[in-house]
Amino acid sequence: MSKDNLIAFQAGESSASFRDALTELVRNGARQIIAEVVEAELQEFLAQYKDLKDEQGRKAVVRNGYLPERTIVTGVGEVEIQVPKVRDRTHSGIKFNSSLLPPYLKRAQSVEEVLPWLYLKGISTGDFSEALASLLGAQAQGLSASTISRLKAKWLEEHQQWQKRSLAGKRYVYLWADGMYFNIRNENDRQCILVTIGVTDTGVKELLGLEAGFRESELSWKPLLLRLQDQGLKVAPELAVGDGALGFWKALAQVFPTTKPQRCWVHKTANVLNKLPKTQQPQAKSALHEIYLAATKDEANKAFDRFVKTYEAKYPKAVDCLVKDREALLAFYDFPAEHWVHLRTTNPIESTFATVRLRTDKTRGCVSQDSILSLVFKLVQSAQKRSRSVCVALRLRIRGFKRLAEVIEGVKFKDGIRVDQQPDLGTSQDAA
Repeated sequence: MSKDNLIAFQAGESSASFRDALTELVRNGARQIIAEVVEAELQEFLAQYKDLKDEQGRKAVVRNGYLPERTIVTGVGEVEIQVPKVRDRTHSGIKFNSSLLPPYLKRAQSVEEVLPWLYLKGISTGDFSEALASLLGAQAQGLSASTISRLKAKWLEEHQQWQKRSLAGKRYVYLWADGMYFNIRNENDRQCILVTIGVTDTGVKELLGLEAGFRESELSWKPLLLRLQDQGLKVAPELAVGDGALGFWKALAQVFPTTKPQRCWVHKTANVLNKLPKTQQPQAKSALHEIYLAATKDEANKAFDRFVKTYEAKYPKAVDCLVKDREALLAFYDFPAEHWVHLRTTNPIESTFATVRLRTDKTRGCVSQDSILSLVFKLVQSAQKRSRSVCVALRLRIRGFKRLAEVIEGVKFKDGIRVDQQPDLGTSQDAA
C-alpha cells in the first residue's frame, strides 16, 4: 500500500486572472482611447514648435519613437501603454511629457468610475475631460478642448474613410437592416443611426453600412444602399431581414429588386401583442411562437390560420397587423434549415449593438449626431475586432455556412431541405 490513486487537486483560476469578454472589451477600448488621446496631445505639442528650425533648416522638434511600455492599473485591470517621445535637434532640453500619463504614474485614481464615464459620457467634449480625469485622477491636466476636438475629428474621419472602402468582388448572401435610436442634441424629429450587416459567402457577418438617417425613411435608406453599390457591391443579397420600417423595403425594391424580404419575428410579435389586452398577450405570444418555430411551412400556415380564427372576431387590428406581412414572415422556409435561426429576426444587429446601447442610452448630456455616429462606429469596430481575435466561428460565422454556396448557386429549398433531396413519398406509395 505504498502507492495510492489520490490526485492532487488543481486550483482553478483566481478571480484576479479571470478575464471575461466584457472586461477584455473595455480594457481594449480604454487602451485604444488613451493611446489616441496621447497622440492628439503629442500633435498639439509638435505644433507649438513647427516653426522652430535647427542650424540646417530642419524641423527642430520631431517625434522619435516610443518610451518603453509600462502598465497602469485601472478599474478594468492592467492596461499596457506606450508614450511617444520627441527628438530635440537644438539640444535645448525640449521634451514631451504627457500630462495625461505622467512618467511615474502606476495606478489610476477613482478607477471604479472608468466604465460609466469612458463609455456613457466619453464622446462629449466637456464630459470627455471628466471621463479621463476619472480614469487617471483629478490631477490629470492637458485635456484641452482642442485636444478632445482633434480626437473626435479623427474618429469622424475614420468613419468617413470606412464608408469609402471598396466592396468590389464581395458577395453578401443575407442582409440585416435596422434603425437604432439614441439621445441626440437638438434633434426632435426622430433622427436615428441606420445599420446594415451582411453575411459573406464564407458565412462571416460584417458591418456593411452605418450612417445617420431620418425616421428610417425611404430617402434615408436609399442613399445608404446606393452607397454600397457605388463601393462595388454589384450582386444583390438573396434575402434581407428587417422590421416594419416601410422606408427600408421601398428603398430595397428600387436598389436590389431581386432580394427577397423577410420580416423580423421579434418586431412583428411586439407589434401584434401591443394591439391585444395584457390578459391575452401570454397566450397570443405562444401562438405566434408556434408559427415561426414550426418544422415546415405547411405547419406554419396551419398555426397562422389558427391564430387568425382565434383572434379575428374580437381583436381585428392584431390580426390585420399579422396577416398583411404573411408572405414576408414565412420567406425563411425557402432557405437552408441551418440558417433559420439567423433569418427569422434582426438579432445579428441587436446582439452587435447590445453593449453600444448600454453605453449610450443613459447619456445625460445628449450628444450631437456626428458625435454619436463616430462613437457608435468606434464601439462596433472594437467589439468586432475582439470577436475576431477570440473566435471567428462562434462569434461571426452563421450556422451551416457551408450551405451558402448552394444558396448562391440558386438551389431550391423547401422547408429547409434541398428540393432534389426531398423524400419522394408519392413514388414510395405507388410502389407499395
